[in-house]
Amino acid sequence: MRAWGIVVAGGRGARYGRPKQLDQLAGRLLIDWAVAALRPVCEGVVAVLAADLLDGATVSADAVVAGGDTRAASVRAGLAAVPGDAEVILVHDAVRPLATTALAARVIAAIEDGADGAVPGVPVVDTLKRVDGPKVIATVDRADLVGVQTPQGFRAEALRRAHATEADATDDAGLVEAAGGTVVVVEGERENLKVTWPEDIAVAEALLAARGPR
Repeated sequence: MRAWGIVVAGGRGARYGRPKQLDQLAGRLLIDWAVAALRPVCEGVVAVLAADLLDGATVSADAVVAGGDTRAASVRAGLAAVPGDAEVILVHDAVRPLATTALAARVIAAIEDGADGAVPGVPVVDTLKRVDGPKVIATVDRADLVGVQTPQGFRAEALRRAHATEADATDDAGLVEAAGGTVVVVEGERENLKVTWPEDIAVAEALLAARGPR
């Protein structure tokens, strides 16, 4: 199946203090690490940046487009740049630089097996509490919970149909699920961290060093 990728990098990095997708990790932009993970299994990759970051940003994607005010709007901007004959579309966060091509391939394989969507998941290891302000009101059973990562993958028609509603969600799988699509979980990667704080760069560098020569 013909696959294309969208790397979403439309955020402004409010918690981080600057646009983290353009920070360096081992001599390469975070967003370029994300693009590189998808490229071997995709015919092309579209990067979505905040409009005010387009000038002067040199990104290794096949196309770079301006994003919207929300994550979903940014994905829709990326979708508009994906050729109509793409059969599978991967959506990946630019701030997950350590995802591997093997993970992207597992996601695509799940789509080829018949799912409308596939997401990488890892078991939740922390105890989860439901709270009301500072008060704990319940302990949540984590047995059937997973932490979801990107890249997420979808049949192109299912993703386009879900986004045609112009709804918003924290991830694209949520939109596809709401539209009636079947989404499955594939094995994620513990090292596939989301860079959220500046100190996460040091963690990512250590994990890269442990992988050995690239």
